[in-house]
Amino acid sequence: MAAGVLLESEGGIARVLLSHPGKLNAMSRAMWGRLREVFLALQDDPACRCIVVQGAGDAFCAGGDISEYRDFRFEEASLRDFHERDVWGGLQAILACDVPVVAAIRGACMGAGVEIASCCDIRVAGTSATFGAPIARLGFPMAPREAQVVVAAAGEATARQWLLEAAVLDATEMKARGFLQHLVPDAALQDHVGALASCITGLAPQAARLNKRTLRALRDGTRGEAPAFAGSYRYAASAEHREGVAAFLEKRKPVF
Repeated sequence: MAAGVLLESEGGIARVLLSHPGKLNAMSRAMWGRLREVFLALQDDPACRCIVVQGAGDAFCAGGDISEYRDFRFEEASLRDFHERDVWGGLQAILACDVPVVAAIRGACMGAGVEIASCCDIRVAGTSATFGAPIARLGFPMAPREAQVVVAAAGEATARQWLLEAAVLDATEMKARGFLQHLVPDAALQDHVGALASCITGLAPQAARLNKRTLRALRDGTRGEAPAFAGSYRYAASAEHREGVAAFLEKRKPVF
């Protein structure tokens, strides 16, 4: 089976599957392009209320597809194109998506896997998961914008260990450091993620999208009084807003 990024949608939940058989779902250049396409499409899909990103089989993503590296890594222009167009294009599409994104992590989550997970809103891992970016063993650093995303999610101290020690940390440690919001036994991972996704889809989708835009602006350093927030209260007369308040007052479950 060829490498790919697969998409399945049902009941407002989109499942994005990273699949590269025999390579622990390592990201090829084509997979980065497909990842971008999938997230751009989901951003524009009004029926999508939650996105789950996971790897096929027993790994999330073990990094990049090193078998491709000789084709472009040893010339500055082609290397820049790979990171700034292919990799960043995929990561930016996740970061810019207004739909809540959950990472379901089992097994190896290394390099590109850590970067993808860092772009997700909520990270859930099974106890078998391991995390790192031991690319110093391959003789190259992490690209600046990719490092910025990882530091924001995992913290500078963790990023320094990954990049300078080539440290690999287990899921228990990453939960303690705040990178993971949920840690469960491997056998319970799919059920836990399914329940979490169902919970998210039952909440107000407009509010989720607005919250993500606000959090993105704050992450980018925008102050609360900046023009980016000028339309923050336009939802006032929306049906979703009215339904949520009415349901609370009527002591019933809201229908969004």
